[in-house]
Amino acid sequence: MIDTRFAPYGALALRIALGVMFIAHAYLKLAVFTVPGFAGFLGQIGLPGFLAWPIILAEALGGLAILLGIHGRYVSLALLPILLGALSVHAGNGWLFTAPNGGWEYPAFLALTALAHVLIGDGALALRPAGAATKPALA
Repeated sequence: MIDTRFAPYGALALRIALGVMFIAHAYLKLAVFTVPGFAGFLGQIGLPGFLAWPIILAEALGGLAILLGIHGRYVSLALLPILLGALSVHAGNGWLFTAPNGGWEYPAFLALTALAHVLIGDGALALRPAGAATKPALA
């Protein structure tokens, strides 16, 4: 059973966590790994290095849109391939993300979190909920 009184706030909590996570990972790629370092990593796993900037921008702008509730569920759907790509990169490293080169448990959790957001919706305090007509909704 779903408690319709609090479900919008549960969706809000999910949206905040997911949006902050995407922003934090974009920042990590910029400030810690650096763009050239991330591009080099992409090259090591067989992807073109020029994807570094599009991935970083998708995570940063997508995370902000999710956090603010601006068509967030559509943004989560659009970002799902990045999470599934991260999952495939880490799949051979073992279960825990603390394993050398990171395991697959965290990317799998984030992919399922994004899918839950797509299915549940944007929740309370979304500025422009996905599927909304013209005005923002508070719940």
